[in-house]
Amino acid sequence: MTDIVNVTANVSSRINLMRIVLISGIIFVHIPFDANSSPFNGDYGLFDWFRVFLRESLFRVGVPCLSAISGYLLFRHGTVKIDYAKTVRRKTKTVLLPFLLWNSAFFLLVLILQRVGVGDGFMPDISNASPRTLSALLFAINGTPINLPLYFLRDLFVCILLSPLLAILISRFPLPTLAGLLLLAVLPIPLGIVLRNSILFSFSFGIYLSLYRVDLTIIDRYAAVIGSTFIALTALLATAAYLTGPDFPLWLDIGRKLMVIVGIPGFWALSAIFIRSRIGQSLAETGSLSFWIFCAHYPLLFCLWVLWSRGGSETYPIFYLLAAAITLMALPLTNGVTRSNLPSFHNLLTGSRTRRHAEAPATANRRQATSKQR
Repeated sequence: MTDIVNVTANVSSRINLMRIVLISGIIFVHIPFDANSSPFNGDYGLFDWFRVFLRESLFRVGVPCLSAISGYLLFRHGTVKIDYAKTVRRKTKTVLLPFLLWNSAFFLLVLILQRVGVGDGFMPDISNASPRTLSALLFAINGTPINLPLYFLRDLFVCILLSPLLAILISRFPLPTLAGLLLLAVLPIPLGIVLRNSILFSFSFGIYLSLYRVDLTIIDRYAAVIGSTFIALTALLATAAYLTGPDFPLWLDIGRKLMVIVGIPGFWALSAIFIRSRIGQSLAETGSLSFWIFCAHYPLLFCLWVLWSRGGSETYPIFYLLAAAITLMALPLTNGVTRSNLPSFHNLLTGSRTRRHAEAPATANRRQATSKQR
């Protein structure tokens, strides 16, 4: 299990494409609503079904897909080449530090808004919160952080700390290890070390793909069938969720968690089709934008919801569409402005991903050329 995985330019581009598409999709998972505007009320018919489709089905597999990518890339050079201490130091800079910066900034924003009487009821009362609650909101020690999506960065860093142990288990007992982790991801069994057990499974699945040098393009010939089947299953799951939600029955909750098995190859198959288009190739070149969107979208959606609730229309679809449009336009703009005018600050907030993205395609092309020469 020591060979270097040949990450071709095609695979590298598709990974970048999946990141930006999945993270943009996660925006729709986090667009806020209240009891009166819940999609399960059915007030807006097909529009509400579409909200459930995006929120509870299609993009629910976004985080597991992203963690599988992280596990795959971590061991792409084989286990022998992993310098654990160096890896932890590097990931502290690229994962843990951005988590602390973005989450602390949003914590301060919410605290200031609550002090002036704005945003009350939308977030936990920080001024009167217990130490346990504050430790969760600030550092995600025993619960989700105040910038909710950043639980992924917290769990990802824990998975990186556990990566040598996971690699040993997967190299020696691959199927029992993955089966056990999948069972933990499906059943409501809290581990304490991670907030979402599905991240631990999908990260380990990515390690498996690297250690056993699985050819990621092997399913490309069946991409249309796999991709369409995946979309059909997500639509079926969304219909069941729409009819039974918001309190899902046990069988449906398990089905939603099992979607990770279908979601990873499903999105990967779709990437094989989408990367051939000009739009797909352009999105694959967006670099650090995906990380910027991931960290910044929840605070922006929160601010938009507070503003809307204080003076917006009661027609929720207007807010939904406006929130999605503003977020998808404003965040690329702020990312570009910050990167151009404050490059050091931008690198700090994105874990130096701009530089690493610029190096990645060239590295992949060099490896591909070397492979052809051999």
